[in-house]
Formats: sequence, structure tokens, C-alpha cells
Amino acid sequence: MQIVPACCGSSFKNKGVQFLLDAVMRYLPSPLDKGAVTGTNPRTGDEISRKPSADEPFCALVFKIATDPFVGRLAFLRAYSGHLDAGSYVYNTRTGKKERVARLYQMHSNHQNPIEFVEAGDICAAVGFKDLRTGDTVCLEEKPITLETMEFPDPVIGIAVEPKTQKDLDKLGIALAKLAEEDPTFTVKSDHETGQTVISGMGELHLDIIVDRLRREFGVDINQGAPQVNYKESITGSHQLREVFKKQTGGRGKFADIIVNISPADEGAQGLQFINSVKGGNIPKEFIPSIEKGFQSAMANGVLAGYEVPSLKVEVIDGSYHPVDSDQLSFELAARMAFRHACPKCHPVLLEPIMSLEVVTPEDYMGDIVGDLNRRRGQIVAMDSTANGARIVKAYVPLAEQFGYVTVLRTLSSGRATSTMTFDHYAEVPANLAKDIVEKSGYRVVDDE
Repeated sequence: MQIVPACCGSSFKNKGVQFLLDAVMRYLPSPLDKGAVTGTNPRTGDEISRKPSADEPFCALVFKIATDPFVGRLAFLRAYSGHLDAGSYVYNTRTGKKERVARLYQMHSNHQNPIEFVEAGDICAAVGFKDLRTGDTVCLEEKPITLETMEFPDPVIGIAVEPKTQKDLDKLGIALAKLAEEDPTFTVKSDHETGQTVISGMGELHLDIIVDRLRREFGVDINQGAPQVNYKESITGSHQLREVFKKQTGGRGKFADIIVNISPADEGAQGLQFINSVKGGNIPKEFIPSIEKGFQSAMANGVLAGYEVPSLKVEVIDGSYHPVDSDQLSFELAARMAFRHACPKCHPVLLEPIMSLEVVTPEDYMGDIVGDLNRRRGQIVAMDSTANGARIVKAYVPLAEQFGYVTVLRTLSSGRATSTMTFDHYAEVPANLAKDIVEKSGYRVVDDE
């Protein structure tokens, strides 16, 4: 780590790519230099290693899924050990199923060369997999190993899209499904309340590229709505509640009675922290999972504006049941109603995505840029200088304030400043802004009764 080679090039003119690839071959470490890769045995949890040798058991990591109009779904593999022949079977440690590798290709830009096999250190594209995702490990069934997978952040920005013509509706659905399969940070969902299709990604540029690919690769022109921030909801207080769900319809009715304490999740915990403190069989054990399922499904829509609740702690303290009328659905519905009745009393708050922003600018424009960040509710965390006299500003800024920031930055700095922005964490929205967001959402809590 004494020398850092730098390669010049232009992606716009497609210059310097070959030189860069030659430099990769010359200067970056080979698999033999890096040594054995470590993973875990999915059956025992023990740590195991694989040397970069063709004599070792086969294992490879799927690092990309792509859709080719002629070949179909391509899975890009990086082989860490062993030997794999085209037409043979591999074991997917995530699904626990064997799948056949129909064909193997060596990729050359936009065309594929069929190959008979791959060995340790090779990168190839495989065709034939039915259920394979980015980050999956494929290996031999008798010698399983799970390599370290990739962590993908949740999307932070969404826009509503629709095809310009009705005949493109099916094409849009197929195209979005293929793009979501390729990119784990891109998601597609239908909003049941508005009937809109909402696509979400990591930023404005990410979604701009997706829209451009829809037009270029799939021939689908779309109308898009204004970007929407992916807010979340949380609670700051706790509340104990008794929820009785009772319905009589002239035959066998529905009955469930639960006493629960709802509170914020422990620090660092994600999802539902569910604690069963029921004693003496007041609620039969077979109904407890239904209560947990009810709270989990209710967390998809918070009580303020319908946004997801990422973490929650629920303790079931007591309750009662009817020997005839009680069933699993009754307790699930009781849990969902308890969530909706208790959360408004737990001081719910809105959370917004906070981005880590880094701006590199000449000294002359420093004051204007810092002033602009302060207007955007930015929190300056550091100011550094580079060797050539440029200044680096690091700040945390709410994503909601960052739409169109690149254009504003160019204007403020006469095009000389650059910025990079990545998601960092979620933080509480100030009360006055939260009130406006809730009013604009028009969300209304509806009971299941």
C-alpha cells in the first residue's frame, strides 16, 4: 500500500477502458496472492475455508444478475475454489435446493463465448438457474459452504410511474420485474390506496438511470410523479392495553382477549421484539404465534401517515379465550386492533432518511455552500482541506431537502464543486414538518372490524 496507481480515461468517449483492464491484470492481487476464502458450514455453523485451487470442493458467489434479450437470465459467478462443468448441478445454500447449470459463458462486453467449465479464480456467467439472487453461494451439496453475503441498504426515495399508453402496461410490469431482479437496492410495489406503481431506489440519479433503461432497453415510455421520500414511523413511549375482539353472527362467533404492553424496541434491534409472558394457559400456546403475526402485519402501516414501523417491542401479559369461538384469526385480528389503538397513545413520531453528504469545493464558494446546507436543515460535521487547496465539507442532510441539489451546487460554485451522497441513518422529523407530512398523506386508520 505504498503506491496508488491512477488510470486516466473518459467514459463518455469510451477511452481508457482497455488500459484500465490491463492495469487490473498487472497490479491487482491474483486469487493465489489473496489465499483461502473463509465461510460457514450452513448445517453446523462452523467456520471453514476453501483454497483457490481446482482440487478443492467447488464454491462460487453470485455477484450480479443480468437479463440478456437473447440468452435470458444470466447469473455472474466468481469461482473461489474447485471445478464446475457446464450441465452439472450445484447446491444453493440459501434455498437448500439443487439447480442445474445449463450453460457457462465467458463474457466479452456485449457478447458471450460458451465455455465447457470454470475453475478457481474464474469469473463467468451461467444460464439455467430458476431461483438465484445476488449474494447467493453455490457449491457442492456434499461439501456445503456459505460465503459472506452482500448487505444491501433499504431504498430511501420513491416515484410513482405509469406507462404513457395503455398497451405498454404489461411491458412495464415485465420490465420492472426484470430490473428489480438485477438490482437488490431497487424495489417495485403497488400502493393499494392510490392504485399507483411506486419504484424506489437509492437516490434521484439511481431512478433516472432506471427510467432511461426502461426506455432504451425495454422500449417503454413512462410518466413519472414527483419523488417521494420513504419515511418511517416509530413510537417513543409505552402503553398497556386490553383488547377484546368479539363478533357474534348467529353461529360460531369470534372471540379473543389479550392484554399487551407496547413499547419502543431495544436500542439497535430491528423488526418485532415479541415477548410471551402469559402464565397458566390463559391463552393456549397455539394462539401465541397468531398474536405475533398480527403485530408483524400491522407494522407495515403506522398510525400517523401509514408508513412502515421498522421496530417495535410487544409483551403479551395476559388474556382469555373461549373454548368454541376462539381461533387463530380472532387473535391475529385482536393483535392488529391492539396495535392501532395503543400506538397513538405511545407518542408516535415520523422518521426521515438522513444522508451523509460530502462536498469538495474551491475556497471561494465555501460560505455560500455552507449557508445553503444550513437552510436545508444540514448539520455540518467536519471541514477539511486537500493538498491542492480545495475544501471538503462533510454534513448530515435530510433527503427531503436534497432534491435538485446537484443543480443548485453547480450554480453556487460556477460548476466547480462536486458532491457525493450516501444514506446514513433515520432520524425524527421536526414536529412542525411532521404535521404537514401527515396532513398531506391523508392517511386514515381503519379498523379490521
